Amino acid sequence: MREFSAEYLETTRAGMWADSREALADLDLSARERILDVGCGTGELTRVLRAESPAEVVGLDADRGLLESVDPPRLQGDALSLPVADDSFDLVVCQALLVNLPDPAAAVAEFARVSTDLVAAIEPNNAAVSVTSSADPEASLARRAREMYLQGVPTDATLGADAASVFESAGLTDVTTTRYDHERRIEPPYSEHAVEAARRKASGEGLEADRETMLAGDATPEEVDDLRTAWRAMGRDVIDQMQADEYHRREVVPFFVTAGRVPE
Repeated sequence: MREFSAEYLETTRAGMWADSREALADLDLSARERILDVGCGTGELTRVLRAESPAEVVGLDADRGLLESVDPPRLQGDALSLPVADDSFDLVVCQALLVNLPDPAAAVAEFARVSTDLVAAIEPNNAAVSVTSSADPEASLARRAREMYLQGVPTDATLGADAASVFESAGLTDVTTTRYDHERRIEPPYSEHAVEAARRKASGEGLEADRETMLAGDATPEEVDDLRTAWRAMGRDVIDQMQADEYHRREVVPFFVTAGRVPE
């Protein structure tokens, strides 16, 4: 499984459910008694579940450091070998976890082992992310960078839209899927994170960090270098626009909430 820092998780999941929680309707949160949030990271979904349900919500993650951001109850454990007994929860759920696992079906089967009723996954289709920006080249450069990166990722980063087939292969029934678009905007006044992101664009740090993954796909060193050069120029344009309070960016990440019942 790929590992992520607390800062990355908090940034990418910030405001995830701020606009609407209707896509969680099939989870029947108000009727739950015990919920397990697998791969909870820094607890963004855990806190939403606790706000929406009277249930005891347990956050579980393999990374002890990330769990420090999650209020108890919490557990350290592997998604493929959950440290809990059979039938311990009536809902087992994860967010942006299966896309990072080499065998998502095995994880879903393990979720079903410890659930008496429902298993759910909230997963993105990372290939369908859209970007619009006042910096003219940013949208096309972001699309190219994403394509090169995803070609080198060893897991299925587009799983979200097709997670139903994974659930069915794990033996779950009555499988449903609901789409939820997570929108992130950058506009004046700029947050500290937005300013730092612009600096990283201008320096090329972000693409340099992804270089090894890009080269694991079809990209050549020359293509990665050319992209980084154009990316840095775009970053300088972003900084100039920020200084004039003219920079705007909108990113939409499509997530799919897939739920299935454990057979009796």
